[in-house]
Amino acid sequence: MSFAPLWSQPQPIPPHAIAALVAVILGAVQFALPKGTLAHRITGWTWVLLMAGVAISGLFIHTIRIVGPFSPIHILSFVALGTLTYSINAARRRQIMAHRKSMIWLYVLALLLTGAFTLLPGRVMHKVIFGI
Repeated sequence: MSFAPLWSQPQPIPPHAIAALVAVILGAVQFALPKGTLAHRITGWTWVLLMAGVAISGLFIHTIRIVGPFSPIHILSFVALGTLTYSINAARRRQIMAHRKSMIWLYVLALLLTGAFTLLPGRVMHKVIFGI
């Protein structure tokens, strides 16, 4: 495993990838923490900030171009930002099941599923994890 291929990428790819990796790890920690505690809220807000950073930085990555400089993955950035907003509002309204479900879906779809696609041969994260 070497991060060298990642560091050689244009901005904002390196911070985008690092934020996503940290969000995957922190999200797993969050699932293990007791819910409703101060630790849950601090970890949750940190995760939300990371995810917002991943979504916003993703809007400026144009390595896959289908419609002009954009691809369907850019839609995911807007969906992620909308889901974060919805989930935070659900928690504030004490709609805990809605908050829980939307956060789990965001973690699974926006981080794990899309992260799996970055591991395909020829992609940067494939080079980071498996070598060149």
